[in-house]
This record gives sequence, structure tokens and C-alpha cells, in this order.
Amino acid sequence: MTSAVYRAILENMGTHFINREYVENLLGEAGYAGDEAVSRSLDKAERFQGLNHREIAALLVNKNPDHLARIFNIAGEIKRHIYGNRIVMFAPLYVSDYCVNRCAYCSFNCGHGFGRRKLTMDELREEVKILEKMGHKRLALEAGESEKECPIGYILDCIQTIYGMKFENGEIRRVNVNIAATTTENYRKLHEAGIGTYILFQETYHEPTYDRVHLAGPKKDFAWHLTAFDRAQEAGIDDVGGGVLFGLADPYFEVLGLMIHNEHLEEKYHVGFHTISVPRLCPAAGMNIADFPHLVDDATFAKLVAIIRIAVPFTGMILSTRESHEMRKKLLQLGISQVSAGSSTEVGGYAKRECNETANPQFFVNDDRSALEIVSELMDDGYLPSFCTACYRSGRTGDRFMSLAKSGQIGNVCLPNALMTLSEYSMDYGDDAFREKSTAAIEKEIPHIANEEVRMKTVENVEKIRCGSGRDFFV
Repeated sequence: MTSAVYRAILENMGTHFINREYVENLLGEAGYAGDEAVSRSLDKAERFQGLNHREIAALLVNKNPDHLARIFNIAGEIKRHIYGNRIVMFAPLYVSDYCVNRCAYCSFNCGHGFGRRKLTMDELREEVKILEKMGHKRLALEAGESEKECPIGYILDCIQTIYGMKFENGEIRRVNVNIAATTTENYRKLHEAGIGTYILFQETYHEPTYDRVHLAGPKKDFAWHLTAFDRAQEAGIDDVGGGVLFGLADPYFEVLGLMIHNEHLEEKYHVGFHTISVPRLCPAAGMNIADFPHLVDDATFAKLVAIIRIAVPFTGMILSTRESHEMRKKLLQLGISQVSAGSSTEVGGYAKRECNETANPQFFVNDDRSALEIVSELMDDGYLPSFCTACYRSGRTGDRFMSLAKSGQIGNVCLPNALMTLSEYSMDYGDDAFREKSTAAIEKEIPHIANEEVRMKTVENVEKIRCGSGRDFFV
């Protein structure tokens, strides 16, 4: 089914669920919400019940500093109560920068004249080897859109190659995929290939802005892009991750777009976003950041992250190395639960970095520390880096994952798995000082495992990992 046909069906059925006029009017009216109404919404959020988009609108436009302080406090409490001190680690893997789209904010814009490439399977193996040496077990596969140079068959070959690689210290255990909106048939192929989460950023939910920044190419079709998760769900992919590129349009409009999209998925498929990513527009080759009038300052960005966290308390939140070291530290306190580490945002970038070759990234990272440095500092700050992929491998996806999360039972598996994977990471990639640090962290956390049987099994498995008599344990 082509995007044009799909758009016609949508228009006939009246299922275009993002209505610009409705969202703009809602933001205008939200300013009239009184302190009592805002307080009731925050009381609800404090009970971990989430918020609907109308309640979120009132929080976005409210300027009362007392309410903002409470938003930050509740976001921090939700983070601690639901996610503990665990931070899931991942890295992006760019496999192709061929692209037929002309997006004003992206260095992969087809109008930019640079030497394009896609990885051969041998080059892909080299990239994966380097990522595995960093300790990564979870990758986000990234590619530009080009049916000719990067068809779905190539993506499937990449996934098969990655999953087929075995190392002395294990293997890549989860491949999430961030590729262009595609057909139900292609999503079914991705599902059959065993992907983790399918990730797609709407970029902007403001359709006039979307049309303005997407100058040409299949991505210019707003409706086709917007309904990609519907096709993915219909194909059996029940873990989907959304996001916007903050800086393209009014950030309050974007947050409401995200929330309405999430409500649409929950209503239709009984499960919303598994993750929400919050990238901010940053400098990239071939674009002038001064051309974008809606750049989001640090204070506003922190407010947005906190509001998203209290609005969807059980949805993971992802932050990339677009953000500075200092900003990442702050946002971890407000709700971020996944971060990338040691990232490269170009095709073949990990091998190029090892050879000190000039980079040509999709965007410039602001946190260029090594993966080990980031993991080590997270522990110094009291966090527990997790390389767990157990939920995906155990079939705890979609509504099954959310039911565990909302019942509070997810902690009975997340904490043990975080401890066991950190023990693995420590033995395989850490030095003596790091191993000493991780041992202390693990011993401190083990008493917090509520289930006695799981706690004793975790102690047993951690000891096996340290002695070299076993690995890849999970519950």
C-alpha cells in the first residue's frame, strides 16, 4: 500500500488524530486553568497515575514557580520509585547515510554533497566488534532512507549479521531499529527478524512546520510518517519508541503531540510508547541552526523532560549524546532512564575513531567521553548502569511489559538483571579499580531485591560470573 493510498484511507475514515487547531486552542485555553486544577493534576501524578493531554497542557503553560518546583520533585520521585537508580545503556550504529529526503535540519540531506556510503557486512562486523569491546549489548541500528541503496533486505541482512556474531564475552543481545516509516509488510519482516523496539521520531507534530522543514522525498508525507506505528503494531511489533526533535516548532505543541499520539496507541492497541526520546536540535554539517526560531533553552528543556516523566511514568525516556555532560547529569535526576555512551553518529564512525580519521557525523555529539568513563561516573553518582536485555528475550514486551511495570513487579526482574549484567561488564571490560567499585555497588543493592528466592539466585549468579563459571544470567 503506497503512502498516497494510505493518506486517502485516513482522510475518508477521519483518523488523522493530530489536529493542529485543536492543540493550539487547547494551549490557549490552558492558561486559564487555576492553581486548584493544576494542584489536582499534580496530586494525580504523585500517585503515579499519569496525566491526560488536557492536564499536561495546563502544566506546560503554567508559570507558577511553586508548581514548577513540585513538577520537578514529582518527576524525581517517579524516577526513584519506578526505575530505582538503574540506567539502561545503549549505543547507536549507523549502517547507511544514503538518503533521498531533503530535510532542512539533517546533514544526511540528499542535497548535501559528500561521499555517501553504507557498510559492507565485513565493515559492519568491525563496527560491532568495537561496540562489543566497549561492553554494549544493546544497539540502535540507524539508516537514512533510500529504497535503492538501503532496502529492507539490506537492513535485515545487517540484523542477521549482528545477531550471528559471537564473542568471547558474549554477543549483542538486542537490536533496536530506527529507520524510515515503511509498509506493514516490511514491519512484519522486521518483527520476524527479532528486532527489539522500533523507533521513529515524528520530528515535529506541527504539520505546517513539518511541511516546511521536509523539503522533498517520501518523508515529506506527514500522514504516512505519523501512522507508521499503526502499521508496525498491525505487523506484530508491540514495542515502539516515539520522539520529536525539539527546536523545530513550539515545544509545548510538540509535547502535546507526543501525548496525544501515545493516547491514540493506547486506545487502539492497548499499549503506548515503550520509550520516548527527547533529542534537541543541535549543529550539523550543511545546516544553519540560526534558521530555526524555536530552539529550546536548558531551563525549558528540563521542564519538558520533567512533565513528560510525570505524564507517562511507566514509559522509558532516552537521552542521547547530543546533550552535554552537565545536562545529562541534571536530566537523569528528572526522569531519563536510558542513555547512550561512547557514541558515534556516522557510518563506520567507530572504526574511523579508532584510526583518528576525520568525522562526518549526522550531528555533533556534546558528550565525547568513552563508554567506560560514562559508566564509571554513573556509578560515582549513585546510579546502577544496566546492560539488561532480558525483557525482550523473555517475551516481556508491549502490554505484558506495561502490566508488570504498572503493578510494580518489574523491579523484581530489573534490579537482579541490572546487577548481573553489571557484574559481567565489570569482569569483561573493567580494571581492578572498576571491579572494586562495581562489587561495592552490587553488594549495596542486593538487599533491595524483595523476592528472597530471586535475591539468593542473584547472589549465586553474580558469584558464578566473578569466578568465570557462567554468564548471561537473567530472570
